[in-house]
Amino acid sequence: MESSSLQGLREEYAELEEQLADPAVHADQARARKLGRRYAELAPVVKTLTELEGARSDLAAARELATEDPGFAAEADEIAARLPALEARLTELLLPRDPYDGSDVVMEIKSGEGGEESALFAGDLLRMYLRYAERHGWRAEVLDATDSDLGGYKDVTVSIKSKAGSAPADGVWARLKFEGGVHRVQRVPATESQGRIHTSAAGVLIYPEPEEVEVELDAGDLRIDVFRSSGPGGQSVNTTDSAVRVTHLPTGIVVSCQNEKSQIQNRARAIQVLQARLQAMAEEEAAAKAADARRSQVRTVDRSERVRTYNFPENRISDHRVNYKAYNLDQVLDGDLDGVLDALTSADREERLAKAQS
Repeated sequence: MESSSLQGLREEYAELEEQLADPAVHADQARARKLGRRYAELAPVVKTLTELEGARSDLAAARELATEDPGFAAEADEIAARLPALEARLTELLLPRDPYDGSDVVMEIKSGEGGEESALFAGDLLRMYLRYAERHGWRAEVLDATDSDLGGYKDVTVSIKSKAGSAPADGVWARLKFEGGVHRVQRVPATESQGRIHTSAAGVLIYPEPEEVEVELDAGDLRIDVFRSSGPGGQSVNTTDSAVRVTHLPTGIVVSCQNEKSQIQNRARAIQVLQARLQAMAEEEAAAKAADARRSQVRTVDRSERVRTYNFPENRISDHRVNYKAYNLDQVLDGDLDGVLDALTSADREERLAKAQS
């Protein structure tokens, strides 16, 4: 990147720092959050740029002094050896980023082939993501769920939000965006009396959750139904019709929410989820037209179209997109997902670096 562009980033960083120091800015939480995320995104860039410029200046000074005192030659060599790593780091930080890396997410987990075993596995995946969110200090909330007879989930929708002030690289979308796809499980089901290993699958779909309304909704395109909230086994947990089901008529998308305290809150939350799903659809269509679509998520919840396999007998997890394999499935299901997520993130980074250098 040209020096003028780098100077522009430095000036933007200083301006953001000044704005965030103004109490009036924080009266608008949405604006303050947006500014804070951009500030956190630029912080490592400005820090690395400052270190690189300092190292280059020190190198020039050491080489100049070495002409008079050979003792500075070793110092010059030491500084020169640090430059490639700093330059590579700056190049990586300046790569075009996914604009939604700092976004919170809406995740859906759906059972597929395998009947009750698939529904139980969907429940295992939900617990895995909830534990992962807990480890990272994120806030997770189940928005809607359809239980299965044996305690699993036919489908479940969850919202996951990051800590305030997190850098985009540490955002929920940045870490979980590659989770979309068909997840396959191989194990002896609880319903299996002969001890045979079965294979079933569950689908994961994930969308960045917009902070502000980015998709305009026409009230005439919505059908809103209210019903009574229910708990496990269909038992009523609310004596009023507070649960809300929103149907987007043009697309047929249906979103239900029953976990908020009032009908108004459930309606607002359901519409927010609907907006996230419509936003994801719009982006996918735009990406397809540009021949640069995102990694595919779930087309059908068919175990043959898997992105990852969870093999219980071998305690093995395999991600088929990056040839990742590890034998710590028990830990992964308890929320220790960083190994496989790091592998996916690293592969994506290498791909972006290769494109930038080509």
